[in-house]
Amino acid sequence: MSTTTTPAPNGNVLETIDGASVRRIHLLGVAGTGMGAFAGMLKAAGYDVTGSDTNVYPPMSDMLRAWEIDVMTPYDPANLDRARPDLVIVGNVIRRENPEATAVRERGLPSMSFPAAFGSLILATRHSVVVAGTHGKTTTSALMAHVLAAAGLDPTFLVGGVTRNYDSNFRLGKGPHAVVEGDEYDTAYFDKGPKFMHYRARTAILTSLEFDHADIYRDLPHYESAFERFAAVVPPEGQLIVSAQYPRLVAIARAHGEAPVVTYAAAPHEVPDTRFQAVDVRLGPDGARFRVRDAERGSTSPEYHLPMAGYHNVENAVGVYVAARALGLTDEQIAPGFATFAGVKRRQEPRGEIGGVLVLDDFAHHPTAVRETVAAVRARYPDRRLLAVFEPRSNTSRRNLHQAEYGEAFEGAQHVFLREPEPHDKVPVDQRLDAHAVVRALEAHGIEAEVHEPVPTLVQCVADTAAPGDVVLVMSNGAFGGFIPSLLDALASRAARRAQDAPNG
Repeated sequence: MSTTTTPAPNGNVLETIDGASVRRIHLLGVAGTGMGAFAGMLKAAGYDVTGSDTNVYPPMSDMLRAWEIDVMTPYDPANLDRARPDLVIVGNVIRRENPEATAVRERGLPSMSFPAAFGSLILATRHSVVVAGTHGKTTTSALMAHVLAAAGLDPTFLVGGVTRNYDSNFRLGKGPHAVVEGDEYDTAYFDKGPKFMHYRARTAILTSLEFDHADIYRDLPHYESAFERFAAVVPPEGQLIVSAQYPRLVAIARAHGEAPVVTYAAAPHEVPDTRFQAVDVRLGPDGARFRVRDAERGSTSPEYHLPMAGYHNVENAVGVYVAARALGLTDEQIAPGFATFAGVKRRQEPRGEIGGVLVLDDFAHHPTAVRETVAAVRARYPDRRLLAVFEPRSNTSRRNLHQAEYGEAFEGAQHVFLREPEPHDKVPVDQRLDAHAVVRALEAHGIEAEVHEPVPTLVQCVADTAAPGDVVLVMSNGAFGGFIPSLLDALASRAARRAQDAPNG
């Protein structure tokens, strides 16, 4: 299948496949977060867009309706008759035996994966800035996009979380740049390669490298091979901006990439082999203040303010700084984006403070992300007791691969609540995380810890333990069975009872 791109009247791109113009696009799996956002972006770009899915519910159902995208359910070959698409985009969740996917093959309809279509339809005429790595992709890509937007460059972006500055995970801009969160997960049932291979990276930020996605990758060398392939696609005139905290990642970039490799870091200590490093770092209740030193030129930037906590977020910002300078921004143009960045939902996001108990929501699930998040919250609220609640939900976190690391990851919390991982067909019994062993390890470090399986029981235990002045940090990469809304309800009920029981006057 050959594809070419031609300018559309609105300044965006209309795809031509095998000589036929593409105007009507149908998405299989349209109600997913990424696919739904892509549907909205395609609609904004001037395409006629339809989609199908099985379960379509808020907030994505409301968003698709607002974008006037016709959604059909359930999957059925008849949907293709109704949509009459020039191109079908197949989401990552779609299996080969899906009835619409089967009909697409039988009818010979042009089809592409979501990442391949995004690369061809949106990124082909833009300078693609791709953020990849095990941790920090969403925050770093959102910050990169906001820095460009605050500098007046009107970027396009697609990230894996809802940005609080734009209340969206995508934006279709008219500027020359597109910022993409580059996922190493597989692409589609017919393409088991990593998604980020399709994103036409010209500038790449590589944040980290630790084994993840055990359902896709056999081991660490297999996982690293995805980043080897990614480094190789960045053109020689591009740039590979790599965290020096991960020497193996730096080595991969240098061995497999043709683009120049530039290293960056932020830590309480000097990090070897680092050109750009955060210095004069001050962490406090209002976030972080820091400068960036360029070791090669011997220069130091003005002081920046980032309203986010933790060294890991300062490091994310330094990576963005390096990329922004490579794209031609000055130190002064970068500052407003840092100072006004509101973050991403579910990244240390305050969900409510009731009866003096502050509840924060975070997406952390890998032990490194858990450790950095706990440390960041500890630094931001140094005088408050910290209760950490963790659900091992991802395929990797349900396994005992990182069991020892979880036992070390909660330093700074006074009390830890774990949810017993639910059994998973893809995780053999002998490979499952032993949450009770993690509790014993935490207790050996002087941290109170307990494990529960039913969410209502866990909610009640946390609500009974939390006291005025406490911070409850909830970490999960899923909905956690409605844990946070239930906890806020429980805290509100307790506060109402105490107010009622208090003596008048």
